[in-house]
Amino acid sequence: MSARLELGALQALAAIVETGGITRAAQSLALSQSAISHKIRRLETALGCELLTRRSGAGLLTPEGEKLLGYARRILALHDEALSCLGTEPLRGKIRLGVTEDTTSGGVARILGRFARRHPDVSVRTHVGQSLTLEGQLDRGEIDVGFMQVFEHRQRVSDTVVAREPLHWVKSRDFELDMSRSIPFVAFDDDCFYRQWAMEAGQSLSPGLNTVMTCASVAGVKSAVLSGLGVTLLNRRHVTPEMEVMQAPFPEPPPIVYLLRTGRQRHSSAVRGLVGAITEEVETPAVPG
Repeated sequence: MSARLELGALQALAAIVETGGITRAAQSLALSQSAISHKIRRLETALGCELLTRRSGAGLLTPEGEKLLGYARRILALHDEALSCLGTEPLRGKIRLGVTEDTTSGGVARILGRFARRHPDVSVRTHVGQSLTLEGQLDRGEIDVGFMQVFEHRQRVSDTVVAREPLHWVKSRDFELDMSRSIPFVAFDDDCFYRQWAMEAGQSLSPGLNTVMTCASVAGVKSAVLSGLGVTLLNRRHVTPEMEVMQAPFPEPPPIVYLLRTGRQRHSSAVRGLVGAITEEVETPAVPG
């Protein structure tokens, strides 16, 4: 068989699906759009079939493309695993790490300290931001690794999932909720995907949600809820015995995942080493099945 599956072309195919199109795939891989298109065309020529639909309103991949995608992901995963296991050179380089406030409670500082002692030639610069902000920074190449949360249905195949948790509507047990009036809502700031989902889903709760407070801090939101200011959305690890989890008529929130997502430097040995260190050591509570 003369056809060959080029690793770069398989990376391009996977990136197109993971990011939602050629433009974002090019940004993710730090290549031009024409380079991505060229890789896909060469792969199609070698295999003798079309992989992308190229039709408005259709899915990204043809049936052949979907079939190849499964193989591509397995090949790329084995490639990265082999590099990680067989690499003997000391880790070197600079890593820009973005984390959410929520992940800092999982011992990230301790892990980074241990990583720095083990790999003194790797410089890690860390900043804290909201998950949506980190996603944008990853796509633009402004950070190399993001440790964050997303809704479970929005995770990518290349993500490293650390934990899964349910999301709950909660209020203080002492707070009397009047469903005949607009529901007071304690929200995280505008860049929080919890808030964006709540404001859309809350339209089904006549007469709707009324934001009474915004706060970027988990501690601040919890304090406001326990003080009886209103209801909010919290993932399981932050729900306390003083809070009441509410069911219908509140719409059921989708579950979330804590994950590590890498950007354009995903194949850097230093980035792979940091992701491995966090995955192995991060402290996350068990999630009931």
